[in-house]
Parts: sequence; structure tokens; C-alpha cells
Amino acid sequence: MTPEEKKAFEAELYSWVGKEIIPPTPGLDLVNEPMIRQWAEVLGDENPVYTDRAYAEASSKGGIVAPASMLWIWSMRGYPMAFAAQQDLSKVDGQVRLHRWITEQGLTGVLGTNCDQEYHQELRPGDTVIANMVVKSISEEKATAMGNGYFIETLTTFKNQHDEVVGTMIFRVLRFTPAQAPKPVAESAATENKAPTRIRSVRGHDNAWWWDIVEKQKKLPIQRCKGCQTLRHPPRPFCAECQSGEWDHIESTLEGEVFSFIELHYPEIPGYSYPLVCAVISLDEGTRIVSNIIDCKPEDVKIGKRVKGEILQVDADNIIPQFRLVAN
Repeated sequence: MTPEEKKAFEAELYSWVGKEIIPPTPGLDLVNEPMIRQWAEVLGDENPVYTDRAYAEASSKGGIVAPASMLWIWSMRGYPMAFAAQQDLSKVDGQVRLHRWITEQGLTGVLGTNCDQEYHQELRPGDTVIANMVVKSISEEKATAMGNGYFIETLTTFKNQHDEVVGTMIFRVLRFTPAQAPKPVAESAATENKAPTRIRSVRGHDNAWWWDIVEKQKKLPIQRCKGCQTLRHPPRPFCAECQSGEWDHIESTLEGEVFSFIELHYPEIPGYSYPLVCAVISLDEGTRIVSNIIDCKPEDVKIGKRVKGEILQVDADNIIPQFRLVAN
């Protein structure tokens, strides 16, 4: 942008501060027990006040309540939001209009930076959650490692059907002009006369030992709490059951069954072979791992099918567990 264009852009940008960009809008569904149960199940939250009606009614809650962290879930607009950028401006809310306009000015990068929620009261089955969003603040231009841009904070107030505030949320995103577009993986590899490889998993203090055993010993270790013997994967410093920081590990037989799976079609990422079946494997030892099921037709993969794993060198840079279906 020229200095004049930037001045005009910032004048328009800052004019959004204080504006309501989503009017009070009821969620598509009432607070309901099936969604509460599914949320608790996915997160492994076994607090019975969320799912056990008899227990909840006898507790201080007086009935089932929703986990506080579900606050935003009840007002999310779901799958149609994926196509918001293609919709007529007259049919979208101010949030979409604001971000579409910013993109048109060349700030194509989007990075969520933080989200702060406050909970004022609990939600119960049958409640309606009504969300109202305003632009709280927009920073001056900032230079970041991602590129120059602006931090935009929105404040969402959530009320129930009685017009009572049940919670608030401040969400902050960085809209920026990318500093430098990275070269495509295939292009970089071709320049180096090297075939593209898979994305290499991050190694850190808590999991370096695991990768060392996988890569050097061709074994699959499973971390085990020394205090209560609970198995856990991926590796982490403390036990979720007893909070002990003491642990050892056992060796997996690499046998198990398919817990869930998908076939990834698009985008095709350089370094991966297609068809690409990504699966959650329930190991016989009692924990789960995400891996691939190889050397099979995707249509042959079914939940509950037995699998057997092997530690394989899949490319020049990666040695990882891979699984095959076991013949019946």
C-alpha cells in the first residue's frame, strides 16, 4: 500500500471498533443431553453431573448441567460457515464482511492467537443460548514473525432465554500480510534433488525418548504410570489419573483393531502415498495410537477389524509405525 492507501485503510479498519458484527442470535439447537454426552465422551470427562440424571438430580446441581467449556458450542453455526466467503454480502453477518474486506486489502493471513472465556452461570438442557458479538479493539500495526498486521479482538456475550448473561468470550486474531510465501514442498525437494518426504513429527522433552526407541530399536513403547500403572499415549509428563510424574514404559505387540478411520483424498500432500487411510488403532495393551493402514483397499477397512503393525522406514526422513489388516 502507498502511505495514502494505508491511511485510508486504517481509517476504515478502526471505524469497526465498537460495532456490533453479530446481532443477538439464538443457537440452532437448545442445550441438550445428547450433545453434552458426546462432548464429555470425546474429552473423556466422566463427571456424572453431565450424563447421569439420577446422580445429577441428587447433587447440588439439582439436575444435569452442560460443561462450562461448551459455552461457544451452542451458538456455532456449523458447516455452512465453510462457504461464507462465497455468499452474497447481503446474506452474511458483519464478522464475515469485516474479514472479507480485510482479505481484499491484501491481508490474507489469519492466525487465531488466544481466547478468554468467563462463565457466569451453568446451562441446562432446554436452555437457549443467544450470542451477540462486537468488535472490542483493533491494535496498531504490529510486526510479527508471520508478517505485518493487526490484532482484532471481538467480545461475544452469551445470554439465555431469560436475558441473563451466562458467559462472555474475548477472541483475538491476527490479520496479516504474509512475510514470505514458503515454497511448495515439491518445489523445494526438486531444487535439492530430493524426493519429498512426510511431515516430520515434532520432537521435544516429553516425547524424544519415544521416538528414539521407535527409530533405533524398531519397537513401539507405551508410556506407563509407575503410580497407578495406567498406560498413556502420546507421551506426556504427568498421569491424568493420579497426577504422578513417575513413569516407565512397556513394549507393544503392535496388535489391535480399528477404532475409527478416514480416507484422506484432498489435498494430496507431497511425500504421502495415496490412497491414504488414517486410523485410530486400539492397541491390545489398552491404549490408542493414530497411524496409517497400508497395503489394502480402503473399502476393506472397517471399524473393529484386526490389524498388525510394523515399524517401517517410509521415506528418507521418517521411521514410523504402520498397520496392515489381518486376514480373517
